[in-house]
Amino acid sequence: MARLVIPIVIIAFMIFAIVDLLLTPPTRVRGVPKLVWAAIVILLPIVGGILWFWIGKESSRAAEPPRMVHPDDDPTFLATIRRDEEQDERIRRLEQELADLDDDPPKEK
Repeated sequence: MARLVIPIVIIAFMIFAIVDLLLTPPTRVRGVPKLVWAAIVILLPIVGGILWFWIGKESSRAAEPPRMVHPDDDPTFLATIRRDEEQDERIRRLEQELADLDDDPPKEK
């Protein structure tokens, strides 16, 4: 039974590695081209598959492009807008106070 299980596991691992290799986009392949990786996986059954997963394939996290954050989703941008609005409102109030002071006639004693 054990004589049958080990070859089945090796063949299954090779098939899994080859299918993964074929489905991986070329932009996520490191080292050598996909065709060379296929030859390595086939000619070196266990070691080739391990090398493919360890060296040849970029992790999905490394391949992700940086996520674009739109201004309305960026908390620092929103905080800047709020701060600017508060400053504008404060300036308007101060200007109004100055205008009110200028409009007042001088008080006689």
